Amino acid sequence: VQLQASGGGLVQAGGSLRLSCAASGRTFRHHRMGWFRQAPGKEREFVAGINWGGESPLYVDSMKDRFTISGDSAKSTVYLQMDSLKPEDSAVYYCAASTLTILTRLPERYRFWGQGTQVTVSS
Repeated sequence: VQLQASGGGLVQAGGSLRLSCAASGRTFRHHRMGWFRQAPGKEREFVAGINWGGESPLYVDSMKDRFTISGDSAKSTVYLQMDSLKPEDSAVYYCAASTLTILTRLPERYRFWGQGTQVTVSS
């Protein structure tokens, strides 16, 4: 499975961004997909997760009112819509794929990772 994240950039506080993660490979539709982020000096943290089969998405409680994960299987792409962005949302955002049969917040459970896309929110 290969993952390509895009859509990051510089945005003012209160603004929005939509990140995309293009997946490829023979078996990617069997994987659970997740978005993570990592700010300088901090651990990588889970943001949201989804699978291609329509299972309810998984969110971090602190972000679920502002972030929305979705997937388009026809385009092999997972999206992360981020609204009402705050400076503390600034980080490198990664998409990842897990071979588990359930969604998980644990980064060590994700086998495949994209290269990351930088999100910077100015105050």
